[in-house]
Amino acid sequence: MNNSDRAPLATEDLVKQVTEELAAWEADELAAFLRRAPEAREQYRTGSGLPVQRVYTPADLPADFGEIGLPGRYPFTRGPYPTMYRGRNWTMRQIAGFGQAEETNQRFRYLIAQGQTGLSVDFDMPTLMGLDSDDPMSIGEVGREGVAIDTLPDMAALFDGIDLEQISVSMTINPSAWILLAMYIAVAQDRGYDLHKLSGTIQNDILKEYVAQKEWVFPVRPSMRIVRDTIVYCAEHMARYNPVNISGYHISEAGANAQQEIAFTMAITRAYLEEVAAAGLDVDTFASRLSFFFVSQADLFEEVAKFRAVRRYYAKMVRDRFGAKDPRSMRLRFHAQTAAATLTKPQPLNNIVRTALQALSAVLGGAQSLHTNGLDEAYTIPSELAMKVSLRTQQILADETGVTSVIDPLGGSYYVESLTDQLERGIDEYLAKIDEMGGVIAAIEQGFMQREISDSAYEFARRKASGDRAVVGVNKYVDADSDQKIEVHKLDPESEARQTTRLKAIRADRDPARADAAIRRLLSDAKDPDANLMPATIEAVRAHLSMGEITAALREIFGSYRETPVF
Repeated sequence: MNNSDRAPLATEDLVKQVTEELAAWEADELAAFLRRAPEAREQYRTGSGLPVQRVYTPADLPADFGEIGLPGRYPFTRGPYPTMYRGRNWTMRQIAGFGQAEETNQRFRYLIAQGQTGLSVDFDMPTLMGLDSDDPMSIGEVGREGVAIDTLPDMAALFDGIDLEQISVSMTINPSAWILLAMYIAVAQDRGYDLHKLSGTIQNDILKEYVAQKEWVFPVRPSMRIVRDTIVYCAEHMARYNPVNISGYHISEAGANAQQEIAFTMAITRAYLEEVAAAGLDVDTFASRLSFFFVSQADLFEEVAKFRAVRRYYAKMVRDRFGAKDPRSMRLRFHAQTAAATLTKPQPLNNIVRTALQALSAVLGGAQSLHTNGLDEAYTIPSELAMKVSLRTQQILADETGVTSVIDPLGGSYYVESLTDQLERGIDEYLAKIDEMGGVIAAIEQGFMQREISDSAYEFARRKASGDRAVVGVNKYVDADSDQKIEVHKLDPESEARQTTRLKAIRADRDPARADAAIRRLLSDAKDPDANLMPATIEAVRAHLSMGEITAALREIFGSYRETPVF
């Protein structure tokens, strides 16, 4: 049955009846009760500031059932697949990364032994910024906030003993993502794997760096060219791999509210679709391999509605604006992570409860994979115990609560459906403003999204400081005695020295003629805007050129980026 053949979800007679009944209830029972016991607040709002009515009725449902629909069917409001978790659970993908590759490899093996079903890699700041471990800017940061990866042997050590055809791998990296992808490909080829059988993603979402996370190497436009090249390469050579993981998570962590998170993510998505389409690829040849990354914040119902709204908006945009005909191109698939910004140092065990509820909203919203934060992440990289508790949180959700038995169990909820509609409309309103500025790159260059995020972050901080926004253990139910002590992860102080020593040895032992030829080829391809950088980058990492050498060479062609600050 087509959407147009369906009867209205809420008939005019029903809406009229409910509206009259609501008005009578407000004038009678509600008014009498409020005279005796006023409500605690004059106004109630969601986490993103949307007004919340006292009660919702069938009058708040969409007029057309086709807007809600069925799982696995356009517009995918209820999920991208017909069976969802009745077919298979979401991928449980706890992120890990610290020290040298061998240290993180041990953590991977531990998590796999505990039942984790996908790997997610965090990289240290030098790697994120395209710097080598022995760069003067890297001192004190090597392996501190993630694993240090300089050369191809590091990547081989990172996945030692792990079958890359059997487990999906997500890599949280952006400006230097294509180099890490080249290393991953080279490792897989050296082991004889079929690239078409590899699954996972590189984040590779460079536009959100300029908007929110502030990690970049090159200016905006050459960075967009690199994203394009990875998408085109993977479309041809890696059928199951996601070459970009478009990330609202970092937009939220920078201070954006739920509405801004999904609106700015859709604006960025549209820019990538336009960039790749301009290179001559039909949308149906690559859109099915785009993946997404969102936060799961504290407002449970708004988060569920957020996931449903952005899934529906994306389906309509890809079909109506870009002409997609394959339903797989219209399915928004996303990884969710619970909100690091909500974790607190006071009363850290409260973070277990926060994380469990945020994970629940991601599952109710239909996530395809999930990372749950460690209780100690407000202090440092999570310990093994904290990661085990986080993983067990997901496993309890999957195996003990029954939430996997019914697809989209909040579908049809008067409140959730109304919120879903509101959030979808909000995406449209933001994109209209961005269009007026000339598109997303122009909006970034004018600081529009940055200002919107800054204003939201300030407003949230103001509410928290005043106590209007309660944070248990911080501004409400505060302990009088000292904070609870917890065991935290300790970084090996010798790890940085070992990494820089290994890097110097690899440089000394490589074939200098091959390395020189590889860098010359890379520079030649960089000067040709129509060339794809991936093949030359794969050869460069095979020649044991380091991350820092590759990015330093390309700066000569692409230049560097300096942001105009927004206050």
